[in-house]
Amino acid sequence: DKVVSKERVVDYTKTSQRCSKSAILLKTVAGREMCVRPSLPWVKDLIAYLDAKNAPGASSNL
Repeated sequence: DKVVSKERVVDYTKTSQRCSKSAILLKTVAGREMCVRPSLPWVKDLIAYLDAKNAPGASSNL
């Protein structure tokens, strides 16, 4: 799988548990979507980054 820069990803979605294989669907700033394996280290880091970035109170207006 190709590594995608965290600056290019705006959102992600986990596949349904009804799917036979687990996957993460990444959405890029260009509006493209791609499936990646959730077990890859860079994908785990990306998810943690996006979760922290999108967490309530994560951004400051100071």
